[in-house]
Amino acid sequence: MTYRILTLSPGSTSTKVAVFEGEKALMRENVRHDPAVLAGFDRAADQLEFRTATVLDALAAAGIALESIDAFSGYCGGMGPTKGGIFRIDEKVCEHVLNCGMNHPAILGAPILFDLASHCGKPAFAVNQPDTDELADVARITGYPGVYRKSHVHCLNQKECAIRCAASLGKRYDEVNVIVAHVGGGLSVAAHRQGRMVDTNDVLEGSGPFAPNRSGDVPAKPIAALAFSGAHDKKEVMGVIGKTGGLKGLLGTDDAQEIDARIDAGDEWARIVFEAMAYQTAKQIGAFAAALEGKVDGIVLTGGVSHDQRFVDYVTSHVGWIAPVFVYAGDFEMEGAAAGAVRALEGTEEVMAYTGVPSWDGFKLAGAPADVEA
Repeated sequence: MTYRILTLSPGSTSTKVAVFEGEKALMRENVRHDPAVLAGFDRAADQLEFRTATVLDALAAAGIALESIDAFSGYCGGMGPTKGGIFRIDEKVCEHVLNCGMNHPAILGAPILFDLASHCGKPAFAVNQPDTDELADVARITGYPGVYRKSHVHCLNQKECAIRCAASLGKRYDEVNVIVAHVGGGLSVAAHRQGRMVDTNDVLEGSGPFAPNRSGDVPAKPIAALAFSGAHDKKEVMGVIGKTGGLKGLLGTDDAQEIDARIDAGDEWARIVFEAMAYQTAKQIGAFAAALEGKVDGIVLTGGVSHDQRFVDYVTSHVGWIAPVFVYAGDFEMEGAAAGAVRALEGTEEVMAYTGVPSWDGFKLAGAPADVEA
């Protein structure tokens, strides 16, 4: 049977909406919202009715009846750490995300999907939600007491590409060990061991390779010195870590095509910086190969920068000896959400009930320092 699935992903100033019938996209639109209208809402949660209406308008413009949809699925922020997989969206999920204290439109994913699904009596699903945390305990420890590594990665695209890689190898996701590097504005690398992301850099907290607009790992003492120097406030330092560092900070742009043109024109600084990002990505992949004890079935490059052949060639030349390299350039979040809904409808993957109990809530072992972020 071919199912019709609606997927969506709410962003800061727009909402991505797509409808798939099988693997074919019947519509795919990035609905942009008037900044002046958004400014009229005190909190992201207050945008729920407005954003739901814009999705309905987009469907109507595309000539797609809400009642023709078999299931609803998408990017559902605010659920907190859970294991990966498919959760049925219900009142409990919606209540939790709307009251989780997170002020970002990503929390509207689940409530919008639930509202649309409820209107036509169909199910709604959260697939590999962004706060999925499946880290091995040993991967959480840092040398700074009370600071633990958490999992904040491009989970939906990471897992979708890992599933595709496994299929290319003639296996299921839970039968393979795969390392996935998502290189977009942010850069996340994760070790997937038989269906679980057991280690990764934390793309939100500033760890891992530097990215097009994020600083990645840097020596800690100079940052502490900058933070307490009085010359830089917290907002400025945090901005470089999460928004204006990386390629943007070093080269003044995070556009890979522009950087390629500069390299081709003989800009040696641009070449060294761009290769450094690829070098650090390859080095992180190599580290996760060790985490997987060298048992790696495939390496995946995905995200927007994976369209860049210079980047792909550099990384492949450094890690191709570990395992075959698969390139899925771009973003497959909408496809991943749709595919997850199909697996739920077909019964080929378990659909879990959301409890609100986090998959990790600090170490409870004797002697373990409390999590400073708890």
